[in-house]
Amino acid sequence: MNPSPIELVAALLFAVAILHTFSTKFFEQMARYRPAHAGIWHLLGEVEVVFGFWALVLVVVMMALEGSEATTRYIDARNFTEPMFVFAIMVIAGTRPVIRAAQSGVTLLARAAPLPGSLAFYFLTLALVPLLGSFITEPAAMTLAALILAQRIFTAGVSTRLKYATLGVLFVNVSIGGTLTPFAAPPVLMVADTWNWDTAYMMSAFGWKAAIACGANALGVTLLFRRELSHLTPALAASQGEPVPVALTFVHLAFLAGVVYFSHHPAMFMGLLLFFLGIAGAYRRHQDRLILREGLLVAFFLAGLVVLGGLQQWWLSPLLLGMSSDSVFVGATILTAFTDNAALTYLGSQVDGLSEAFKYALVAGAVTGGGLTIIANAPNPAGIAILRGHFADGAVHPLGLLLAALAPTLVAALAFRYL
Repeated sequence: MNPSPIELVAALLFAVAILHTFSTKFFEQMARYRPAHAGIWHLLGEVEVVFGFWALVLVVVMMALEGSEATTRYIDARNFTEPMFVFAIMVIAGTRPVIRAAQSGVTLLARAAPLPGSLAFYFLTLALVPLLGSFITEPAAMTLAALILAQRIFTAGVSTRLKYATLGVLFVNVSIGGTLTPFAAPPVLMVADTWNWDTAYMMSAFGWKAAIACGANALGVTLLFRRELSHLTPALAASQGEPVPVALTFVHLAFLAGVVYFSHHPAMFMGLLLFFLGIAGAYRRHQDRLILREGLLVAFFLAGLVVLGGLQQWWLSPLLLGMSSDSVFVGATILTAFTDNAALTYLGSQVDGLSEAFKYALVAGAVTGGGLTIIANAPNPAGIAILRGHFADGAVHPLGLLLAALAPTLVAALAFRYL
């Protein structure tokens, strides 16, 4: 390793940004203690702002060290398709017609299960909706599941322990639930074309194992909190109000499908989003507030991760590729907690001559660790943006998320290694 000065600075800022994500509650408390500057403290307490903020610091330092031309060239070379796509999919998937359609499907299945309170609804939301990520993409599945849980479970008044446990299972299940196909999970997408992984391969090597792990995780947390859930009647706020016309629901689903289909073509899916905003405005009485702010914050977070992450290969690549095929599974699972899992698999895709066992272990480890932290998987910031308002001080403590995700992560690890 022979890093340049700017690579060393980027690694330092990356480490600071990770520490910052674990310190957001501190900044929220500072906003109360120092009201004169509450605005800046609240800004620094927004977990979605963290990587964008430190990416800006990196850009300023890069301009000072290498000049504006080199800095502009570096930024232009970054691929911001994923942040833009996540923003577009969040806005469309978070609309009343789409959420109502998803809720109706879950409710219909839940009625067939003779379980008290919210047990069946809760289980099916955590077990099935993440698997939809293999078809409508993981960010869309995360948005749907988080909004359903927010409107039907969290607003009904549940304990903090249940909230964190739900978040841990949701993040892990979404991370592994996108592995039934080769186009929906970012860490799989990074390698699918290079390694010739098609849907048949994904279903046989990953998909059925992921489905079992999702079901086991959902069942485990449902049984753990069965007493609380059995006495809980899901909040009905989401189902109140004027019914949404069936035709309008199909139009929304068509826009959602179009954005997913053109997910690698920003000009196409952003054009569809703008067209969709016009439709949403024309039928405002059938809409709740569009989650534009939440979507933009998540996009800002991911864009910051793209900028900072682009200069981490000098230490990440030799560390990852120096592992054997037996140890890379554990290594990738741990490393994923500190960097986006798609970055890990992308690095692996650039190396020739990897064994099939190494390839499988790398991707399996990357998706297994995708629920441990907010930066581990691209859809996680979307879930945080939607659900954090239901936590104390409006913030999700990263250590609480890490602890809540350990058990479901272990279940996923056992499924991918031993099934």
